[in-house]
Amino acid sequence: MELKAPGIPELISEFTVLLLNTPRYDEVNAGNMPHLTDLSGCRRFSTATANFYVALTQMESERTDQSVLVIGAGVFGVSTAYHLANVLTPSLITIVDRHPFPSPTASSNNAPCGASHDINKIVRADYSNAFYMQLAQEAIEQWQTWDLVKQYYHRTGWVMLDEKNSDIAQRIRKNFKECGAGDDTSDMSFEDVKTSWNGLLKDIDLSEFGNAYWNPGAGWAEADKAVEAMLQAAVQKGVTYRQGQAVDLLLQGSASTLAVSGARLECGTILHADRVILASGAWTSQLMSSTEDQLNFAKHDRIENQVLAAGVCVVHFELDEQDKERYDKLPVVVYGAKGEILPPPSSRLLKFTNAVSFTNRMCLTKGQGKEAASASAISIPAPSQREVPEALKLETLDIVRRVAPNMLTGGYRVAFWRLCWDAVTPQQDQLITRHPNPRLSNLYLAIGGSFHSWKFLPTIGRYVANVVQGKSNGEEMDQKWSWKSVGWGAPGGTKGAHEKVIPKRDLQELIR
Repeated sequence: MELKAPGIPELISEFTVLLLNTPRYDEVNAGNMPHLTDLSGCRRFSTATANFYVALTQMESERTDQSVLVIGAGVFGVSTAYHLANVLTPSLITIVDRHPFPSPTASSNNAPCGASHDINKIVRADYSNAFYMQLAQEAIEQWQTWDLVKQYYHRTGWVMLDEKNSDIAQRIRKNFKECGAGDDTSDMSFEDVKTSWNGLLKDIDLSEFGNAYWNPGAGWAEADKAVEAMLQAAVQKGVTYRQGQAVDLLLQGSASTLAVSGARLECGTILHADRVILASGAWTSQLMSSTEDQLNFAKHDRIENQVLAAGVCVVHFELDEQDKERYDKLPVVVYGAKGEILPPPSSRLLKFTNAVSFTNRMCLTKGQGKEAASASAISIPAPSQREVPEALKLETLDIVRRVAPNMLTGGYRVAFWRLCWDAVTPQQDQLITRHPNPRLSNLYLAIGGSFHSWKFLPTIGRYVANVVQGKSNGEEMDQKWSWKSVGWGAPGGTKGAHEKVIPKRDLQELIR
């Protein structure tokens, strides 16, 4: 019998029948069909159709430039989207966040909630951990030279008041010398602290401190403006921005081929992607909870064992133009482990952060589309960042009274209060890794800012992009940013990157 090569209409017709009579394509491509090229058991098809089918499955398995969904438009998400757009097809990258783009300013009532969105953030390389000192020096070079962000960086110096018997200043100086970066730091006398900067700190209470450490090379950056600029640059490259709050991850496939296929937004919209990156910060446990329930994860395998949602209280004082000019001369002032003052940006807001952090442990309940409740309480950000318990306000103002009492006696108005949330890890190392569970092998994590990672905005996304592409960032980075087998259950004793932010209380204790 003479076989005649079919024309295009016949190929389309046969291929349609083939798709309707064979297992789902994703099951075939996952390797669950032992006779991928043997189509005789289905029906009799032309050789051309069979070859076309096999070629299609091979093309899919070899495709590397897959779609990517980034959940969260803070420092990790924005930097990741930008750097991914340099190595992948930008039109295949989507970043989703609950807030519109462009976002409201950090001082507005409907400002974004995460720690990344703020009026200003500290930029410094002063770490007692050599790894983060080098990472910060790399980022500061970009802050100083990269046209996209350098206009938002202000090198004012910083003074760190060190508790009695602390060795942190010595550890920092040791790292500066070993890094070969030079050491421009010095010790200030308490008298110099009170008389410098036009005497703005003349009434500061220094009774709890043993040393004043000064580094003229540190500074701060206009946080919301810098994040906005980098996100705008990513969108200009072709990245898609979607507004919406992700509430659930989507799973697809059978038990042996299970994978994350995207996310469901609160509005009901489904966003599909080949790879999903959680840059969701303090909201990560809440987002992952229903998926972990669905997969019956044990407590030690849950994301809560790697990162905790932690909050700090921030108060903003409104300055007039004359006072702003005075406080422009102020450096960043770190008041030990209790908090810090940052100079005012153009908004004329002087910010003080109470650094004594807290969790907010809640048991998730059924409802809002959730089919299961979390097995145990997890820490989640409070629903409103502007509702601050009175006890926390009083505590914060008491610290302000010790640092700069003139802020309370000089007639300065409190413009607004805020609860600032971030994801904190046991050693304050970021969590930049692929999820270790094989059922979530296309899920990636870029979280764990631990209240010290904002400064890495220009550079951190490049390392996340490497992880997503399956590339190593080097043994040390891979280890530091990996999923830890013990997590919060690890014994103490090791110095972390930013130890003072470990929460030792819960927000509910301050509400009662």
